[in-house]
Amino acid sequence: MTKRNLDHGGGIDAAAAQFGGDRSRWIDLSTGINPVPYPLPQLPTDAWTALPDRAAQNALCDAARSFWQAPDSVGLTATPGASAPIAMIPRLAEIGTVAIPGPTYNEHAASFAAAGWEIRGSGGSASVHVNPNNPDGRIWCVQDLTGDLRIIDESFCDVTPQATLMANASTPGTLILKSFGKFWGLAGLRLGFVIGDPKLTAQLAQMLGPWPVAGPALSIGTAALRDQDWANATRARLTTDAARLDGLMLSTGATLVGGTSLFRLYDVADATTVQTRLAQSHIWSRTFPYNPRWLRLGLPAPAHWKRLEAALA
Repeated sequence: MTKRNLDHGGGIDAAAAQFGGDRSRWIDLSTGINPVPYPLPQLPTDAWTALPDRAAQNALCDAARSFWQAPDSVGLTATPGASAPIAMIPRLAEIGTVAIPGPTYNEHAASFAAAGWEIRGSGGSASVHVNPNNPDGRIWCVQDLTGDLRIIDESFCDVTPQATLMANASTPGTLILKSFGKFWGLAGLRLGFVIGDPKLTAQLAQMLGPWPVAGPALSIGTAALRDQDWANATRARLTTDAARLDGLMLSTGATLVGGTSLFRLYDVADATTVQTRLAQSHIWSRTFPYNPRWLRLGLPAPAHWKRLEAALA
């Protein structure tokens, strides 16, 4: 396994191999995925058997445009998750320098570096801002955006829709990424969106080829994006649960660094020690190679709170 893969959440197979226990009994708190996912709707049979038609793709994109209040002038492309466009975006512009203020989600730097770009903390012909930032939850504003190619990764912004920079999506060279898997809790569906400069979204669509989104994802995504009541109720629940997690961790002596209501970042004396302690109870957490004191936890599912409390007692 490479260092790049090690600096991610997930990896329950490896954790179970190291600490034992049946994989199905592990609680994965290393990611920022909603533990109470959107309830799957009844799917039409042809969602599985037929190539996705244009009407289904249009319905999904219309629902996405409405949910995120994307300006009429911008392009919108549905993608197989957010990782696929992250890997492709560096190929949309001439190779140069890209500003990626960190620490932040490392796949952006990895993709630009693989394409030959020079990575900087500031300045450059392109920039990437994760909004809210992963792992500390920092919120960016329009004045922070720089370069001719401006990437805004809003994979975690659905819990704080007021923080979106969608109003800036019509500025040439701007692309906003949305991830369906985090807020709706269906990461395995592999659904994402890129919204912004229509020339660039059209280029991405061409790179992805026909039928980039599977039929079941089209149906489920459309239903979920149209369900505003579920979204509102979910935001309220996540806020309550995040506060509960903060209370639990602060009672152990941890200090809150930041985060969102899908993940919380804490300062502890030794993150590896706490991670190991939790792993012995088959609970997986996230540590960071660049800061030995940082521990990130996602929210447990309702049935898992007692196990987490016991492991931290």
